Amino acid sequence: MIMITGGAYEGKTDFVKNHYSCKITDGKSCDFESVFTAECVNNFHILVKRLIESGQDVLAFTERLCKENSDLIVITDEIGCGIIPLEKDDRIWREQTGRAGCIIAKNSDTVVRVFCGIPTLIKGEL
Repeated sequence: MIMITGGAYEGKTDFVKNHYSCKITDGKSCDFESVFTAECVNNFHILVKRLIESGQDVLAFTERLCKENSDLIVITDEIGCGIIPLEKDDRIWREQTGRAGCIIAKNSDTVVRVFCGIPTLIKGEL
């Protein structure tokens, strides 16, 4: 598993397109089950929001994902920095995204943070 993380619009998707040959599935609109066979899922943080809204257990879903699709490339925004959201639903989303990210990072061979288009290796090798 490979995890690519960083802020919004920092060049994460371009990094993946330039370094990996894979079909990218969009977490904003894909079928939940499709990520278990996808090569790459973008906007994982939005997928988490959709899972919460549909009443699914995000952490169980993420654990299953790591077991069933260990070759997956996950692209996700860092949403845990900055001011804590006022809305309870936004705080839950932020926490669940962070916890899911920890599971993915733990199960990933490679973790890369992209900032201003510049990749920084956090874990593993490119």
